[in-house]
Amino acid sequence: MNLVLFGPPGAGKGTQSDNITKDYNLFKVSTGDLLRDEIKKKTNLGNKIKILIDSGKFVSDEIINDLIKKIISNPKNHDRMIFDGYPRNLNQAKTFDILLNSYNLKIDSVLNLEVDKDILIKRITGRSVCSKCKKIFNDFFNPPNNNHSCLPRFLVRRPDDKAHILENRLKTYFDDTFPVLNYYKKKNILHNISASSDIGSIYKEIKDLLVSLNH
Repeated sequence: MNLVLFGPPGAGKGTQSDNITKDYNLFKVSTGDLLRDEIKKKTNLGNKIKILIDSGKFVSDEIINDLIKKIISNPKNHDRMIFDGYPRNLNQAKTFDILLNSYNLKIDSVLNLEVDKDILIKRITGRSVCSKCKKIFNDFFNPPNNNHSCLPRFLVRRPDDKAHILENRLKTYFDDTFPVLNYYKKKNILHNISASSDIGSIYKEIKDLLVSLNH
């Protein structure tokens, strides 16, 4: 089974893809993780990627496609992959199909997490992470009160979680990624998931869908 998981920033793609990966023994392919790893290495490419991400823009198709090709070409990953937020635009989707076909692979299902914009904004702008214990908090939904034993100074926010950057990210997402959803809809493999509720309810809907698709 090969899956693609879509959704705007703050939809919970990372959390849900982790759940799916664990329960279905899949290999998670997150372009965000791949890009952040490159940034941590502080290479010239990583520095360029950081500037783009911090301004709310996406990295070039060429860079992304090369990273994806490395994953697809590994036989250990065949028919057990979940792509978190890739492809991001129509050109990537078409190149993705070509790459998959070259290894006799295909995408079985595309899951699209749908969330109201107001909820997205609160999820993103209210988010903080403890650099010590790695727990994730949110000022609106899960504030770091009695459930956080580390000192407040360890709480940090990602630089791209600011409101004006989020607006750019959302605009870029809907401008570039929405056509990809139509692309997969025409292939009859697109499935919309309501992702405005709690994590458990969202994941139950995903599991129910995957069970029905595999019967």
